[in-house]
Amino acid sequence: MPAKSKAQQKAAGAALSAKRGDTPKSKLKGASKGMAGSMSEAQLEELASTKRKGKPEHVG
Repeated sequence: MPAKSKAQQKAAGAALSAKRGDTPKSKLKGASKGMAGSMSEAQLEELASTKRKGKPEHVG
C-alpha cells in the first residue's frame, strides 16, 4: 500500500529507522511512534519507499 501523503511517507521512514535500530524509539513522536509498534518492517519499507512527487503534504 503506497503512502497517500508526504507526511505519511516521512513518518513511515522514521518508524522504519527506529525498527531497524538506527535511531532510538524514544525519539519518535506522533504517527511514527504508532507505526513502529503496529506495523512490520516490510509494511514500513513499502510506505517509506513511496515516491513523494505529486503527493500532497497532508491528506485531510
